[in-house]
Amino acid sequence: MEKEIGKITHIFDKIDVGILELSSALQVGDTIHVLGNSTDFEQIIDSIQVEHQNIDKAKKGDIVGIKLSEKAKVGDKIYLK
Repeated sequence: MEKEIGKITHIFDKIDVGILELSSALQVGDTIHVLGNSTDFEQIIDSIQVEHQNIDKAKKGDIVGIKLSEKAKVGDKIYLK
C-alpha cells in the first residue's frame, strides 16, 4: 500500500529536478510514485539534495530536491511504494 509522503512545490524544467515538501521520511533507494492530474510514474530515488548538498535521508518537514525521471507538475503528490 502506498503512503503519501509529500508534494512537488517547484520544478526546474531544464535540469528535471523537483523540489519536494516532505510530510514523511525519504531516503536514497526508496521507490516513489508521482501522481497528479496528468502525471503518473514511478521511480527509484538515486539522490536527494538539500541546499545543493547530497544527503542519504530526509525527514518529515524537509524541503529537498530530487532528479525526476519524467515530467511532473507543481502540486503533484509523492507516494512511497
